[in-house]
Amino acid sequence: MKRSLRRALWAGAVVALTVAAVPVTSAFGAGSVTATFAKAQDWGTGHETRVTVTNGSSASVDTWRIEFDLPSGTTISSFWDADVTSSGTHYVAVKKSWAGPLGPGASFSWGYNGTGAYKAPLNCTVNGAPCGGGSTPPPTTTAPPTTTPPTTAPPTTPPPTTPPPTTPPPTGGKKVVGYFAEWGVYGRNYHVKNIHTSGSAAKLTHILYAFGNTTGGRCTIGDSYADYDKAYTAADSVDGVADTWDQPLRGSFNQLRKLKKMYPHLKVIWSFGGWTWSGGFTQAAQNPAAFADSCYSLVEDPRWADVFDGIDVDWEYPNACGLQCDSSGPNAFKNVVGALRSKFGSSALVTAAITADGSTGGKIDATDYAGAASSLNWLMPMTYDYFGAFNPQGPTAPHSPLTSYTGIPQQGFNSDAAIQKLKAKGVPASKLLLGIGFYGRGWTGVTQTAPGGTATGPAPGTYEQGIDDYKVLKNTCPATSTIAGTAYAKCGSNWWSYDTPSTIGGKMTYAKNQGLGGAFFWELSGDTGNGELIGAIKGGLG
Repeated sequence: MKRSLRRALWAGAVVALTVAAVPVTSAFGAGSVTATFAKAQDWGTGHETRVTVTNGSSASVDTWRIEFDLPSGTTISSFWDADVTSSGTHYVAVKKSWAGPLGPGASFSWGYNGTGAYKAPLNCTVNGAPCGGGSTPPPTTTAPPTTTPPTTAPPTTPPPTTPPPTTPPPTGGKKVVGYFAEWGVYGRNYHVKNIHTSGSAAKLTHILYAFGNTTGGRCTIGDSYADYDKAYTAADSVDGVADTWDQPLRGSFNQLRKLKKMYPHLKVIWSFGGWTWSGGFTQAAQNPAAFADSCYSLVEDPRWADVFDGIDVDWEYPNACGLQCDSSGPNAFKNVVGALRSKFGSSALVTAAITADGSTGGKIDATDYAGAASSLNWLMPMTYDYFGAFNPQGPTAPHSPLTSYTGIPQQGFNSDAAIQKLKAKGVPASKLLLGIGFYGRGWTGVTQTAPGGTATGPAPGTYEQGIDDYKVLKNTCPATSTIAGTAYAKCGSNWWSYDTPSTIGGKMTYAKNQGLGGAFFWELSGDTGNGELIGAIKGGLG
């Protein structure tokens, strides 16, 4: 079940055309609180808009409410990071409960996709005052009108019912999503409590619990002992309270429940598939509705329904080859996630980890990811594992290059190539998260320090040859050089590449410049005990 064991080695020929977006902004202000509408993309029949709310006052604004009209021919089809309701062409957007107060000088961004070409909104107000000026009014406490959100909108999140955490939740609207591997509770001795003690829980917005299985085209339990049966002592429990023999739920599920009570802003998504367990998706594609029914029954099991806020699909790879080959066709993935959205409804999160093969005719070209995007809250191209000692003789190359470079072994095998291809196909930038690996990949028998050298096999690793955690490599083989936005080092005859806090900072700058929705990473146990890497992600995204 090593999600890090993925390959992307297929090529062909497809030409993708991208529509260049000309920046267009419309700013409105209510006293010293402003709302800026910026066109992120416009493809003629639709557009993506980013809205930034800025508090220009010297005091915190507890909440904000934007009302505006859209011109004829323009409607909102989906939205994210704000709760949006509508009545005809009139729209109301209010701050999500997890976003927290808007401090002096602070900004918060949310966005929406619209039908038709981009047109600036009309009659905008912020917190009930005309957008054109005047002093900032007191934050409104009036509830938004009882109207029906657009039926194709992504889900909104209900307000938390638990007390606020001792640590303020992440702000800024960018998603920080991290995987928790169910098998980490064994040899790695990494438990849900470590997410709290490392300081990572305060920086995360979402946790992906990996993995559930896809046996026979159905969602099934991955490891029942780790998931809901393992008894935790007081010392190992999130809240310092030991499990009892007769309590209805134990294991990591119960620990996640406790973590969410401590950090109400956190959402937990159950991820299904992965490198090892994607085989069942082929059968799922034959009857997506039955698959969705089985997943809903499992995720919403009364024993742990409050633990999970949605489902994640990690199909490696639809209509292409991973550990097995799939030939379900280019619409299979779209059909599967569409069935999940229909079954889970608009109040659940439905997400997907997808290929990051940006080569011509590669895995991105094999599946209609753009068509599936309307059913998903976000997509996570796995922008790592491009190169590694699964090719034991090399050439050595960084496994997670941000950009191409002279001598790269395969064109299109870099993060930027994947992001640009997905955007060109029509996936909204704000629905794409940049992937970061909290581990390195390495070879042994290497004589050349620079990338491109030959090797004799995989370098020794703590749990698996050719791969090791950042927390280990930072000490055993400290990075000495960078290439294509990531780091590498040669230590003796071993050659390793991995991301550091510094290179992650550069990648987060890229994510912001590209208008991406945030970042995700595999996986929590690879970080240091004080969360160096997740700190770099959160700090880089702002």
